[in-house]
Amino acid sequence: MKQLLSTTDPTVIAFAQALLQGEGIDCFEIDVNMSVLEGGIGLFPRRLIVADEDHFRAARALRDNGISVDD
Repeated sequence: MKQLLSTTDPTVIAFAQALLQGEGIDCFEIDVNMSVLEGGIGLFPRRLIVADEDHFRAARALRDNGISVDD
């Protein structure tokens, strides 16, 4: 698994997940519980990960839609 993006903006995560689902790429959101524990003030970023073999396609899909990805 590789990290695709990290953000404190839940709308970016939701948009990225929808884009990846549309491309048939499975993804998993991590650090969700940390952001809940800190009270939703956006202190801890949530991360989106994908399988190693899907990383290139996923990164391209997000970049093509204006979402910056972690390299």
